[in-house]
Amino acid sequence: MTSVSTQAPAGGVIETLRDKSWARWTALGLLAFAMFCSYIFMDILSPIKDLLQSTRGWDSTAFGTMQGSETFLNVFVFFLIFAGIILDKMGVRFTALLSGVVMLVGACINWYALTDAFLGSSLDAWFTDHLNYIPGFDELGISPFYEGMPASAKFSAVGFMIFGCGVEMAGITVSRGIVKWFKGREMAMAMGSEMALARLGVATCMIFSPVFAELGGDISVARSVAFAVILLMIALIMFIVYFFMDRKLDEQTHEGEEKDDPFKISDLGKILSSVGFWLVALLCVLYYSAIFPFQKYAVNMLQCNLSFTDVAPDSFWATDTVATIQYIIMIIIAMSAFASNFSKNRSTKMASLSVAIVGLIIYCYMGYMRQSASAIFAVFPLLAVGITPILGNYVDYKGKAASMLVFGSLLLIICHLTFAFILPIFKNSPVAGVVVAYTTILVLGASFSLVPASLWPSVPKLVDAKIIGSAYALIFWIQNIGLWLFPLLIGKVLDNTNPQIVEGLANGTMTPEEASISYNYTWPLVMLASLGAAALIIGIILKFIDRKRGLGLELPNITPEKSAEEAEMLAAED
Repeated sequence: MTSVSTQAPAGGVIETLRDKSWARWTALGLLAFAMFCSYIFMDILSPIKDLLQSTRGWDSTAFGTMQGSETFLNVFVFFLIFAGIILDKMGVRFTALLSGVVMLVGACINWYALTDAFLGSSLDAWFTDHLNYIPGFDELGISPFYEGMPASAKFSAVGFMIFGCGVEMAGITVSRGIVKWFKGREMAMAMGSEMALARLGVATCMIFSPVFAELGGDISVARSVAFAVILLMIALIMFIVYFFMDRKLDEQTHEGEEKDDPFKISDLGKILSSVGFWLVALLCVLYYSAIFPFQKYAVNMLQCNLSFTDVAPDSFWATDTVATIQYIIMIIIAMSAFASNFSKNRSTKMASLSVAIVGLIIYCYMGYMRQSASAIFAVFPLLAVGITPILGNYVDYKGKAASMLVFGSLLLIICHLTFAFILPIFKNSPVAGVVVAYTTILVLGASFSLVPASLWPSVPKLVDAKIIGSAYALIFWIQNIGLWLFPLLIGKVLDNTNPQIVEGLANGTMTPEEASISYNYTWPLVMLASLGAAALIIGIILKFIDRKRGLGLELPNITPEKSAEEAEMLAAED
């Protein structure tokens, strides 16, 4: 994995696909687009939480339990650990295809659970009568179901569990694939770019999920899920194309599919004995637990903390065309901001940035005019798309990965506390409230971009190359504990800190539609801010350990010698 070229029979050097800039970035694009599609499905129900409550009877506890089920098998059946072993033993290509198939199967189950065909079916009756008590799991308080949970939420959770196995397997596979294609090169920039592009999936589902759910005036949450299922089919195609491209690389380098060394339990011991690994893993679970679970509730949080007015049905802003136009503008913003990172000409760079900034202003204005919480939160990844490659490039050539993590933790704390205490102040001020929301969401997205640009590229510095798949799997497994726990906790905290809503629904004095936009989110947001505070402490400790033990986390990924070598190769190509 460490070589970037191979010797020809006559003693010359054969240029491989990995040596060609266009080829390795194409490989990255295939992986990033597959993850883009998976991110859409992961959050496809988030912007329509209110519709799930009004049409399927899912309260916050049911919604949170179902959303947390995504990581249940990964955490409690240790599927992610097995996925890492499969990755190390079978290689990137096989595991990528397997993850694509598993995601698609789980997604189809999730879709069917929300269709009208499921209502009143034998499956509906079975899930209503069963899985209300699971021995052992209920006593430990970790059951993915509970008595009284709607049958559609239970069956949907089953599909989401299976999808979760596939998407987390895909996550570690993509990370391993990027290491394979970019090690010794612009790896941090590649990882940051992959996550920035994949996160456009968050914006995509925020914009289009409500559109599909309310298409033609007939509300159907299953339509939104069907849209995401189709995209997962495309993701599988992307993995198939990558399969052949990656196989061609191995034929050139004769490296094989990273499966020559059999997996040994002692390999896990090497990983777990690393203090640096544990600190990075803790940072990961704290960071991601403060972001991904929040995304699932963010739209509803905005609905509860901002005053929206109904847009006239015959208005331009009420049409589905507006959503399409806004999405096109979002793509233009993302492409312009992303391209500015690669432009060598100052005038071209400034022109790209200007287009991105003007586009962002127009995008935000349209979100405000649509009076849509999902359209407002869709701005979340846009700043990250522009700055993540910059941060990755900085880590590649300058280092300071641990310092970036500390700074990101500070931003995380500030943003969640702003949502908790500042945003509600402006609830009766429509313009000011939206401005505060937009600003905070953009900064939160920028904070999150620090993770892929600095944390993930640090892992290869902490473990041996042949067990890096297992290392990523362990980190993802630890991360998944948080991703299982906190959606569930947020839902429970919402119901427990809003007893008037629970009582109103029980006695009929409040309709599900009213209840869905009346929650007080203060305590869930304070809980998420505390995760940022813990991440800050861990980040400071990591910096101290790195300086004391020389882990190399603050060092650049690309050495001057490597830069000189690439310059010579580029000159030779010219």
